[in-house]
Amino acid sequence: MPHHQQVKGINVDAETRCIHYNSPIDRIAIKFFCCQEYFSCFECHEAEGCRKHQVWPIDRFHEKAILCGTCGYELTITEYLNCASTCPSCSSAFNPGCNLHKHLYFE
Repeated sequence: MPHHQQVKGINVDAETRCIHYNSPIDRIAIKFFCCQEYFSCFECHEAEGCRKHQVWPIDRFHEKAILCGTCGYELTITEYLNCASTCPSCSSAFNPGCNLHKHLYFE
């Protein structure tokens, strides 16, 4: 599926899982504000990213920055933070544990 080719990371699979997060519900990739590229996770960005990590400022939460690895739907940050851990397009479950890491990505 072509939408997954844009996701960077270590051992990224067809649903954007990586070496760090690879349970059945780990299926989102995040566009990093600093480099505007999708990575599977923060650790993949640390290993292979731009080395200039920045979080998304709250006034840019209307921008699309979350990719569902199942259907390729791009969510805005606001949409993602309000989605109750399921894709609004295909209803696939997202890992609710990602919430614990939102400070790494969003202001």
